[in-house]
Amino acid sequence: MSETREVRDRYTAAFSAHDMDALLATFSPAGVAVSPEGVCEGHGELASFVWQFWEAFPDVRLVVETATEQDDLAVDELVMVGTHDGPYVTPGGHVIPPSGRPLRLRCCSFAAVENRLIVSLRLYFDQVELLAQIGVSVEPPA
Repeated sequence: MSETREVRDRYTAAFSAHDMDALLATFSPAGVAVSPEGVCEGHGELASFVWQFWEAFPDVRLVVETATEQDDLAVDELVMVGTHDGPYVTPGGHVIPPSGRPLRLRCCSFAAVENRLIVSLRLYFDQVELLAQIGVSVEPPA
């Protein structure tokens, strides 16, 4: 197993175990994480974002469908699985109360690794799909 894959797999395991210390141990203090919900720079912002997500989906875990790496880049096709049992804060600051609905969200991530730490993490998923799965109407305004 390559160093790049090993680091990415430790991040995935820490996220699924809700182990913030282990998760941050895989991420550079100067690292950047980008998702449809925004940009996180450094440990403090990443921890805040992940804690909020874990609060909204207290049983969330990542299931790796496919995984590959090339040099210092790990690419994963994932399914995020959980239950919406806590308040979900949207990128616009709206709070969606718990719905109890299941989440099974297809995602793709790209993690660049340098010196055994993730320096750049890009997570892609469909925000409309996430909202629809937790019961939020996604119809455009009249």
